[in-house]
Amino acid sequence: MTIRHKVLIVDDEPHIRRLIQAALNRADYLTIEAESARQAMDRLQHERPEVVLLDLGLPDRDGLELVPLVKQHADTTLIVISARDATEEKVAALDLGADDYLTKPFDTDELLARVRVALRNRMTRGGGVPAVTVGDLSINLLERKIVKAGKEVHLTPKEYAVLAQLAKFPGRVITHEQIMANVWPRDAERHVEYLRVLVRNLRQKLETDPQRPQVISNDVGIGYRLRIPEDTLG
Repeated sequence: MTIRHKVLIVDDEPHIRRLIQAALNRADYLTIEAESARQAMDRLQHERPEVVLLDLGLPDRDGLELVPLVKQHADTTLIVISARDATEEKVAALDLGADDYLTKPFDTDELLARVRVALRNRMTRGGGVPAVTVGDLSINLLERKIVKAGKEVHLTPKEYAVLAQLAKFPGRVITHEQIMANVWPRDAERHVEYLRVLVRNLRQKLETDPQRPQVISNDVGIGYRLRIPEDTLG
């Protein structure tokens, strides 16, 4: 099963949430909803969405006040969706940290295009790459799709989280602590043995010979890296 991108919809109007949710679900996104600023911050903390779609007219707090809070507390892309169409409102939201601004009423195809662009920018931020290929193994991080020898590989969410960190920066060692902080963000005690189990499972699924790994290498005592030649970057 392909691991789906997670999007948080923050809007106090149920029919707007349903419209956005339907469009995103048809495009195979996983959606979460919040109808207030308080709910939005709670969902943000516990669900860790990759994209937040934020209405500015919330019942308990102005959405503009929420923009810097969202950006400070989460590694997420924020797209404002609002009926406020004044230029100063758009400038204020972008200056506060919003990544994009879409005015209501909107076309759902345009919304989906904005989300795709947001995910692409998120993936490539900091020099990362959206897709890599080595031999018969293809890793597409934008589509969250792993294919080996023409067949899709089924990963658990945690297996995918490990692989995604390595695949975003192929050839670069990612430390044990960096990987574990992403896979188990709320665990005070992180055990490297759990990580070793996940890597062992990944090798069983991705390596031609798991006993002689050629894709995921181990830098002893430091971390792991994806061993992919530079000319295979997608």
